[in-house]
Amino acid sequence: MSIEKQNFGKTPDSLDVEMYTLKNTNGFEAKIITYGGILVSLKVPDRNGNFSDIVLGYKNLEKYIEDNPAFGAIVGRYANRIAKGKFTLDGIEYTLATNHGPNHLHGGIKGFDKVIWTAEPLSTDKGHALKLTYLSKDGEEGYPGNLSCTIIYTLTDDNELKISYEAETDKPTVLNLTNHSYFNLAGHDSGNILGHELTIYAKNYTDIDEELIPTGQIKSVAGTPLDFTTQKTIGCDISQTKTGYDHNYVLDKTDDSLAKAAYVYEPGTGRVMELYTTEPALQLYTGNWLNHNGKAAKYSRHCGFCLEAQHYPDSPNHPEFPSTILRPGEKYTQLTVHKFSVK
Repeated sequence: MSIEKQNFGKTPDSLDVEMYTLKNTNGFEAKIITYGGILVSLKVPDRNGNFSDIVLGYKNLEKYIEDNPAFGAIVGRYANRIAKGKFTLDGIEYTLATNHGPNHLHGGIKGFDKVIWTAEPLSTDKGHALKLTYLSKDGEEGYPGNLSCTIIYTLTDDNELKISYEAETDKPTVLNLTNHSYFNLAGHDSGNILGHELTIYAKNYTDIDEELIPTGQIKSVAGTPLDFTTQKTIGCDISQTKTGYDHNYVLDKTDDSLAKAAYVYEPGTGRVMELYTTEPALQLYTGNWLNHNGKAAKYSRHCGFCLEAQHYPDSPNHPEFPSTILRPGEKYTQLTVHKFSVK
C-alpha cells in the first residue's frame, strides 16, 4: 500500500498545507495534514465490515484555521492548563500567553495545533507512517528553549493507530504533548456519544477549581459521577456534572511503561477502541461546548469525546505532581496507541 499525498490548501500567509493518507492491509485509513499535525479522518469498520470516519473535523483548511476546537490536533507545548499563564523554573518566572480566561490552555494563542509541521512519509515493518517535525523557537508563546519535536503517526496492520512523540531542548523547559482527536465510534456524523460504554483504568483524579485548575488534591472517583472503573455509558451520570466531563484521571499504572488506559465500546456498530499509553494521566472531555458545522454534519454538545493521554494539568506549579520538566541532554518520549476491533 502506498502513502498518498495531496494539497490541502494554503494558509493566509501562503504556506502550503499537505494531506497524507495512510492505509493498512485491512482497509483502515487515516488522513493527516501538516497544519497542526491534525488527524482529519480515520476510517474503521463496524461489526458488519462497513467503514465509517470516526473522528470529528472539517472538510477544508479554512475551517480549521477559523474555528477549530483542536479537532484532531497535536497540542503543545503544554496540553491542558497552566494557571495564570505563569510558572517558575530554576528560579526564573516565565509568563505565557493566556488564551482561556486568565489561564494558558493547550500551548497558547498559536500552539502546536496552529503551526505547519514538516512531513516525511515512512514505511515500517508495522505499517505505513508519517513523521512530522517542528522546531519551536526559544520564547515561542513564552516558553524557554529551542525545542525540536518529532511526531510519528503509524497505522499498523494490527489495526492500531500509534502516535509516538520525541522532543529535545537546549534550555530547561516544560513540556506536555497530546493528540486532541474527538471520537464518535458510531461515525463522526451520528449524533451524541452518550450511549458509548467507557472504562477508564483510574481510581483517582486531580481535583479542580471553578476554572478547571488543579487544587493539588488527588481524590478518589469512588461514589462520584467520575467513576468509570466499571464499564458504563458516558451518559449514565453526566447530568450530575456541571457541563459534562472535562477531568484529568490519574491512571492506575505505576511507571512509564505502555499500559491500557481506557476501553470504549459502541453497541450499535460493535466498534471497540482500546487506548494504551506511557503517560501518567488521561483527560476525558465530552465536547461540552461543541457547536460547529463539521465535515458532513452539525456537531453539537456531546457529539464527540476526547481521551487525551498526558501529564497532569498545571504540573509546573505543582511540584508534588509528576514532573514535566525537560532539560538539555534529556529526551522527551511518549507513545499512545489506539487499537480497534469489533464485537
